[in-house]
Amino acid sequence: MVALDVHEDMQRLADSGVVAVMRGADADTIIDVADALHEGGVTAYEITADNPDAMDLIREVSASFSDNEAIVGAGTALDAPTANAAIQAGAEFVVGPNFDEGVVETCNRYGTLVAPGIMTPTEATDAYSAGADLVKVFPASSLGPGHLKSMKGPLPQIPMMPTGGVGLDNAADYIEAGAVVVGAGGALMDDEAIENGDFEAITETAREFSNIIDDARDD
Repeated sequence: MVALDVHEDMQRLADSGVVAVMRGADADTIIDVADALHEGGVTAYEITADNPDAMDLIREVSASFSDNEAIVGAGTALDAPTANAAIQAGAEFVVGPNFDEGVVETCNRYGTLVAPGIMTPTEATDAYSAGADLVKVFPASSLGPGHLKSMKGPLPQIPMMPTGGVGLDNAADYIEAGAVVVGAGGALMDDEAIENGDFEAITETAREFSNIIDDARDD
C-alpha cells in the first residue's frame, strides 16, 4: 500500500501523540500489543526493520485495523532497499536512526512520510532540505528536552520527534520543548507484561502517555 497524503499521515502521527517503537516484536503477540496500545490511545506503530519478520509484521498489523484507525510504519530503515521493501509491505511512514539520502528519496518517490534520525541543527536542516517530512531527534536522552528546545528556536519549521529515553517522566517536557510527537519503546511496552500476557498493563501505560501528552499540549 502506498501513502496518498503525507500531510494527512503527519496529522495522524501527531494525533497519536506517541509513536510506539516495536523493536523485537513477536508475531505471536504483536496484534495483542497493538490492540492494547490502541485501547490506550496510542495509534501509531513503528515496526523496526532489524526484525527478520518486519515486513510480514507490517502487513499483519496494517490488516488488523480499519482505514485510518491506526498508522503503521517501519523503523531502523538504514538504506533505500529497506525503505522500499517497507513501503511495498504497507508502511505508511519510515523512520531511520540516521539521515540517509537514499531513504528520503525513496520515500518521497512513493509519497510516504519519512523521518530520518538527526542530532544537530546541521543534520536537521540537511535532512529537511533533502525532503524529510519530520526529523527523529535520536538518541534524545543524550542531551534531553533542552537540546530539542534549543534547535526549535532557529528551526521552528522543522517538525521534530524525540526518541530514545522518552518515558512517562519526561514526555511532557519534550512536548513543551516543541516536539510534534514522541517515540517510545520500552517505557511504553513492558517486556515482562507482554511475556505474561498482561496486555491491560500496556493499555494503562499507553493511556498514561496519552493523558500526559494531551495535558502538555493544553498548557
